[in-house]
Amino acid sequence: MLDGKLFFVGLLQALLVMAVAPFFSGFARVLRAKIHSRKGPSIFQDYRDIFKLIKRQRVVPAQSSWIFCLTPYVMMATILLIAMMTPILTLQSPLRMVGDLIAIVYLYALGRFFFAAAGLDSGSGFAGIGASREMTLAALVEPTIILVLFVMGLLAGSTDIGVISQKVATGEISYYSPTVWLAMAAFSIAAFIETGKLPFDLAEAEQEIQEGPLTEYSGGSLALLKWSLSMKQVVVIALFMAIFFPFGNAAVVNGFSILMSTAVFLLKVAIFYVIAALLENSMARLLLFMAPEVTWAAFGFALLSFVFFLVNV
Repeated sequence: MLDGKLFFVGLLQALLVMAVAPFFSGFARVLRAKIHSRKGPSIFQDYRDIFKLIKRQRVVPAQSSWIFCLTPYVMMATILLIAMMTPILTLQSPLRMVGDLIAIVYLYALGRFFFAAAGLDSGSGFAGIGASREMTLAALVEPTIILVLFVMGLLAGSTDIGVISQKVATGEISYYSPTVWLAMAAFSIAAFIETGKLPFDLAEAEQEIQEGPLTEYSGGSLALLKWSLSMKQVVVIALFMAIFFPFGNAAVVNGFSILMSTAVFLLKVAIFYVIAALLENSMARLLLFMAPEVTWAAFGFALLSFVFFLVNV
């Protein structure tokens, strides 16, 4: 019966991410406007944009293939699967049979591959540049993410993300360990880069390359991609919280505990967005050749975390 409840929680998590992602995207725009001392758009503007795009005609470049058409659906599907696998509301992975760190990494990679391939497939110069930047960032960031997840898996004795959440929440994985602090520092940098916010919005830079891989998309396809990208931000934050700050997640599956954990999750995501807004509005976009300086620092933290684990510090 518990597995059935957990599967329902997984569906609830996917629907929750779908519902709140445009809200938090709008929340970020409002925060940016307030920091710039201007009025800015409504916090619900992203919902209006998505529904407006869905009603519009979709135009497909003549030279594109099935990859271009399939990518919006692959992006949405992979993000929803990750949302179902990550213990967002509970201390257990709702899909325990597949709720594995390795599966999550592969799903992220699959979505990113199709996103970059669609940019190249469109035949647009701007989209091609955005695709190459996307894969460059992937090559720079993913080793850090994989190494941090590997270290946390070693600490927990399992690659099940639910087991990691439980051991962090119960104190079996201690915050007093420098291994955990270094892993947290590395993953926080990687998560910030993965959200695609300034100064790391290199692949979809609006002022430079017209949103990169999104350039040739229109109508419902563009709506799905924009929705998926905002959902990806929330899911990346949720993964970070599930591994390092699972406090407030439901230990038992019932209506009240799920309701309370939902409120706590929304609060944690909002705090992340406030911190991200302060950071992204205090600096300019990085030049592409400067990005490795930050990613190498993050990888250095992850590597030190692994070394400290080996020497049992």
